[in-house]
Amino acid sequence: METSSVTRSAELRRCPECGATATVDERYVDWCEECDWNVDPGAPDPDRGRVAAVRRRLARQYGEQLAAEIAGSGGEAGPGRLDASAVLAIGISLLVHAVTVGLVVFAGVLIIGGWYTVVQPLLGALLLGIVAVLWPKPQRLPKHAPVLYRADAPRLFELVDEVAAAVGTSGVHVVVVDPVANAAVTGYGIRQRRVLRLGLGLWEILSPQERVALLGHELGHFANGDVRSLFVTHGAMRALTQWHYFLLPAPAGSPLDWFLNLVLFLPRSTVYGLIHVLDALTMRASQRAEYLADTGAARAGSTEAAVLLMDRSLIGGAVHGELRRDSVAARVRGGSAGREAREAAERGLWERLAARMGSVPESEYERLRRVSARRGHSVDDTHPPTHLRRRCLLSSTPHQAEVVFDSSRIAAVAAELAPLREELARRVIRDYAG
Repeated sequence: METSSVTRSAELRRCPECGATATVDERYVDWCEECDWNVDPGAPDPDRGRVAAVRRRLARQYGEQLAAEIAGSGGEAGPGRLDASAVLAIGISLLVHAVTVGLVVFAGVLIIGGWYTVVQPLLGALLLGIVAVLWPKPQRLPKHAPVLYRADAPRLFELVDEVAAAVGTSGVHVVVVDPVANAAVTGYGIRQRRVLRLGLGLWEILSPQERVALLGHELGHFANGDVRSLFVTHGAMRALTQWHYFLLPAPAGSPLDWFLNLVLFLPRSTVYGLIHVLDALTMRASQRAEYLADTGAARAGSTEAAVLLMDRSLIGGAVHGELRRDSVAARVRGGSAGREAREAAERGLWERLAARMGSVPESEYERLRRVSARRGHSVDDTHPPTHLRRRCLLSSTPHQAEVVFDSSRIAAVAAELAPLREELARRVIRDYAG
């Protein structure tokens, strides 16, 4: 049925710019492969903020240099290492945290030493309030997303462990499952225990080996490291961003405003400069980590699966749109009919999503790849653009899969995820219409 609907929605048309003939699918953007007419109708407006503009410029500079370097070395990113830039970034981060600790000490002196005054304890309390915002905080497990421990899904964790071994690291402590079309790894708690965030919106549209490649990419971040994502550097960047917000100039409406803006100019400029220094010191390492993670994806699931995974990641917005459409369609009807419609929409939600995303034509993937090349780092300055990652992976020596996700394991993992699939399907139908 999906195939016939795709056939009915396709027709021929001529490009209004160059006159080339192409097949149009009414579900997707009408564009021309010959002259790129209408290839990116939803191009985002440029962010005019100075910090964002400098970060994009740095990302583009390092991204293009790194891609050329990797292409010249046969497509291999080379091992991650703690070089002089990373050591300096960690040193600056520790200095930023030392300032925060110094504020705690100073606040304590004001409160204790000036206990019998009024101004000093109030000033100390104000400083403690600022420190509460600046203090690096370990992430916590989400309260509302389903969390799987090893005992809950032993076959899934077995797969994760095998992929982790293939990329040179260990597994995770928990898996958090949500409905989004994304995946990530991070740490939580003071001990920074490992967590894998697995989005069903992405997992369900992938083939078995693409799922292995996805795990290989995410776990590859643990294997290779990324100085930008370290707790110490990430916390320092967050603290500096908060400082920059606190020190923003006030509207100059009175002589006092002028005076405060003048006094704060030097510390504000110092914070602004440190943000850029940390960006510059960690940007190249962060982008290299992505290429290394791509190599992990290819090693675990095969180069072919890793390349296809990159294409699937381009349709994340379409996945969200499909889920929202199902939610809206199920909620437009009220009463008992509406309840029946919601229950029907929940049943088979993920299978329908996989079928729809499986029918995305190659022309749409090609358009999205060209959009990635046009936008470059304008959307995400911490990741190399998809077209550069794809090019580097294809130019490297092809990898065969080290981990095979066979039919018996697919069925076992699916059985472990089945209750969560039902729960998240209900959540999508209930919440995504808003």
